Amino acid sequence: MLKFLFDKDTWQEIYGSIRKNKVRTAITIIGVMWGIFLLVVLLGAARGMENNFNKMFGNFATNSVFVWGQSTSKPFKGFQEGKQIELKMSDVESIRSEIKGIKFVVPRFQTQSLVVHKFKSTTLGVFGDYPTLDKVEKKHLVYGRFINNNDIKGKKKVCVLEDDTYKQLFDKDEYPIGAYIKINDINYQVVGLYKNKIQMGGPGGGLHIPFSTFQQVYNTGENIGWLMITGKPEVEISQMEADIKLLLKNLHKVHPEDGRAFGSFNLAQEIKKITGFLTGMQFLTWFVGIATLIAGVFAIGNILLITVKERTKEIGIRRALGAKPAEIRRQIVLESVFLTTLAGSLGIIFGGIVLMIIDMAWGHGDDAALVNPTVDIPVILIAFTTLVVLGTLIGLIPAQIAVSVRPIEALRDE
Repeated sequence: MLKFLFDKDTWQEIYGSIRKNKVRTAITIIGVMWGIFLLVVLLGAARGMENNFNKMFGNFATNSVFVWGQSTSKPFKGFQEGKQIELKMSDVESIRSEIKGIKFVVPRFQTQSLVVHKFKSTTLGVFGDYPTLDKVEKKHLVYGRFINNNDIKGKKKVCVLEDDTYKQLFDKDEYPIGAYIKINDINYQVVGLYKNKIQMGGPGGGLHIPFSTFQQVYNTGENIGWLMITGKPEVEISQMEADIKLLLKNLHKVHPEDGRAFGSFNLAQEIKKITGFLTGMQFLTWFVGIATLIAGVFAIGNILLITVKERTKEIGIRRALGAKPAEIRRQIVLESVFLTTLAGSLGIIFGGIVLMIIDMAWGHGDDAALVNPTVDIPVILIAFTTLVVLGTLIGLIPAQIAVSVRPIEALRDE
């Protein structure tokens, strides 16, 4: 077999066959190449979307739910419909003690305020937060630190800036740590700057001050804007969400069947939808890619059938001169494998080039849509091997037809 594989005459015959049908062969190669090219590019794009998703949520406690108070839709225990519900600090301790599987309960508050630094000003969201927020929604600090327990205890006038806020208030390359900004005419010292990758848990971000300071400055008392609640990994977050809302209904004297009194956002469910979409996209990519590969391979089979028909008389002469059926079969199968290998290699090369272009054009920066769109080498090898195997199998059909024709009948063929 190896001798046949490296035989010069064999490759000359294959070259001659391809040369006689250049246009037809080129179209067939493009068809197969397009299949594996499409597979590589779509898989790379799917991986880029997955990487972008992981980049945004990688440091976020995804097993989380957000809960806030709204207005009631049912009268209950002497209260009329439309009662406004305000979450309280006492709700935090109740949830921690009575709901099983709780990892973190983070109270938050937010308001819009005028923020000024030197001659620059903007109106943005000011968040009252606890240090625990950094465990639930990891801050990617560029300079300084996040709010700590000393800030909470001392009700300190300190703040942590988001990078977009920094760009609005500070000159380029100006060092922010230690600088003072005014929030509603009150001075706060900047102690940290972080790069925001995703804004979760409330309206558009801006800057963070200690929760205790927020209570004092904005006179919120024991009220809470909303709660970020994270469950332990083994906890079913949907059940935890239902238990929390039922507990809050009891604490705030709300009708058990009132579905409007408390709003919630289940991050785990939303992430599950996104991961389900990514999985479905990968399945669709494989389906479309393999279907296109198979279509291309069948095209190779068809062109070889036509080639065999055109070379019937030549095959008959070779058989009459003593060529064995196995030699005829091997040559046609080798031609099929050569065409599929060539097409597959070109498809992988062009697919890789396109992914490199996509990465350079859309894979960098904060607004990158596809982050590092790549395909694993084992996946490429599996696809390429599958292509070659299919090319071998499809080549057996015209090969068997070629050797099944009797030499005398082949010589009479016109």
